[in-house]
Amino acid sequence: MRGFLTDPAAPDGLRLAGDLPEPAPGPGELLLDVRAFAVNRGELRLLEQRPDGWRPGQDVAGVVLRAAADGSGPQEGARVVAIVDGAGWAERVAVPTQWAAQLPEAVSVEQAASLPIAGLTALRALRVDGPILGRRVLVTGATGGVGQFAVQLAAAGGAHVTAQVSGPERAEEARSLGADEVVTSLDGEALGPFELVLDGIGGPQLRDVLHRLVPGGTVALYGGLGGPSELALPDFRGAPGARVMGFFHAYPQDEKGADLATLAQFVAGGQLVPLLGLVEDWERTPEVLDALRGRRVRGKAVLVRS
Repeated sequence: MRGFLTDPAAPDGLRLAGDLPEPAPGPGELLLDVRAFAVNRGELRLLEQRPDGWRPGQDVAGVVLRAAADGSGPQEGARVVAIVDGAGWAERVAVPTQWAAQLPEAVSVEQAASLPIAGLTALRALRVDGPILGRRVLVTGATGGVGQFAVQLAAAGGAHVTAQVSGPERAEEARSLGADEVVTSLDGEALGPFELVLDGIGGPQLRDVLHRLVPGGTVALYGGLGGPSELALPDFRGAPGARVMGFFHAYPQDEKGADLATLAQFVAGGQLVPLLGLVEDWERTPEVLDALRGRRVRGKAVLVRS
């Protein structure tokens, strides 16, 4: 079987091997023929941190080659989207059935592959404080992988959405996602206050985010592109009772498939339109990773197998 693994002797430390062992699914796992997978910015760090011979890949979509032995989950021949703990950048992968969802006909495998990590992060972060109808929500990095989904889902949920983007050239794109207001900084005196902020930047900006919260508001911090953050008690003076929570997409574990099904239905219904910033043949994965490192990709980067 062909698939990628880390190799310090290969260009960019990633090698497409042709002799990988076939997956051995457990009783509650299906065997997936991977037709598309997405790469995430967080995987750039994992590629540097994991040992030689590690097999990356979490966001996958494809066709079920063999259903789970215990009878659970999608059956043979079904098109599915799924999330795995690794080894997804390959021709085939074993998938826990609770982490997979059957795709509506209207959803392509390329669209589906873009959903798992970014879509689950956005969907679940928007739920941390209950219903968002009528609430003021700020999304930082609004045209990125998670941000694009967060803006669309928040707008669909009836929130008043403010999108922060890195420059004016991205403002129209953020508006097309459904943002009510687009800003390039958090300096405006009239900005906010917000009940909920989804922040993938962190760094020094986290203090500015906190200053824009209502009392008791929440920051769901899901990324740290801006580096370390430093907060002090006076930063909470304008928002007593506010909380900054470290947010991770993976929990609850046993509801991943159900939430992926929700995201796929939103795509099928037109409420969610994945922005595929780069779609390439899977053998070009190293080049796509370089584009991610250079911040040359807006939205999601997806690799496809024909």
